[in-house]
Amino acid sequence: QVQLVESGGGLVQAGGSLRLSCAASGRTFSNYVMGWFRQAPGKEREFVAFISRSGASTSYAASVKGRFTISRDSAKNTVYLQMNSLKPEDTATYFCAAAPTGAGWGTNAYWGQGTQVTVSS
Repeated sequence: QVQLVESGGGLVQAGGSLRLSCAASGRTFSNYVMGWFRQAPGKEREFVAFISRSGASTSYAASVKGRFTISRDSAKNTVYLQMNSLKPEDTATYFCAAAPTGAGWGTNAYWGQGTQVTVSS
């Protein structure tokens, strides 16, 4: 089992920045790829960012590319999401997830409880 706890959400004005953290415990952190997802009220959960086990490979949703940066610190068993130039449409609950390489984000993935990000205009 992997336990994931997100933190760092809050209320910020448009154009501002936040850094989300996701602390992992349980099984070996480096065995898992990590992702950030978000869900706005009335909408489906959507992919935000991905980082490989080594951290060498990342990918982003088109809506956040160039503004958000995902990173991981294996010594701290933590994955981060640096969010800059925030927009009101970034308002959502943000979730981190861990999954074995190639397994996808379905039944083999672990999820945190989420942290709320609200961007005011």
